[in-house]
Amino acid sequence: MATVTELTITTDDCVQLGALHYHPATTSAHAPQLPLIVLAGATGTPQGFYKRFALAAVSRGCQVITFDYRGIGRSKPESLKGYKMNYLDWARKDLAAVIQFCARFESPLYIVGHSYGGHAIGLLPDLTPVRGVWTFGTGAGWHGWMPKSEQIKVRFMWHVVAPLITRLYGFLAWSRLGMGEDLPLNVYKQWKHWCSFPNYFFDDPEMSELKQHFARVKFPVTAINATDDKWAPPRSRDAFMRHYQNAQLYMETVDSRQFDKQIGHMGYFRSHCESLWNNIFCAITADQSQP
Repeated sequence: MATVTELTITTDDCVQLGALHYHPATTSAHAPQLPLIVLAGATGTPQGFYKRFALAAVSRGCQVITFDYRGIGRSKPESLKGYKMNYLDWARKDLAAVIQFCARFESPLYIVGHSYGGHAIGLLPDLTPVRGVWTFGTGAGWHGWMPKSEQIKVRFMWHVVAPLITRLYGFLAWSRLGMGEDLPLNVYKQWKHWCSFPNYFFDDPEMSELKQHFARVKFPVTAINATDDKWAPPRSRDAFMRHYQNAQLYMETVDSRQFDKQIGHMGYFRSHCESLWNNIFCAITADQSQP
């Protein structure tokens, strides 16, 4: 059985993040030594979406911290209209604060990232505590990597629907379309801009320093993408993940035809993909046995 403890984690710039700590019921909320997984979620995806994964991890002897980035879920302000932030804050400030908070557990630390969460690893100011990373559905975001039918939908969303919605509400009111959490205006603008490049923000002349940031990553990184992930197919993953140039990088392509249901971009964390999680738990167990 798992116990879930509510947390509030404060960033260096005094933003309070709502978080949840999943841990075995037989241990305290600050259980030392048990492997600790931080779940870095996708854009516009509240932390509750990852509950199944967190509970499965606890059943396999791990503990998990999930959290909401500033501006969404348990970390959103009263109104997003006029809310100012940088898209990279989610990594450099929010995920960084969670990693710093985890130091009190004195536990081996791992990160599982979904989509944006896989971008965030290379943006962390301090990589020292991290022993290994797994990413699901992380890609470069460019429409050209997507299937033709998805390219049309995505470009229509970027250039027609989203501009109309942001002009009307002052933020990307995605919830009105049933597409996830509402997003701050600057997140939408930066995301749209970087998705116009084949290599995402690495092609942005104003972001030239990011290549050096990503080159600092030297621990194992396993990037898992499904063949039916229309937003981040394997070739999109390859375009982005190659910038982890000094990491121990492993690319895993999942044949979605081997699963009862579609995986797509969000299915990695639904119950029919539990076999993918088990591989992570086994790898963590094996890592713990190393001297």
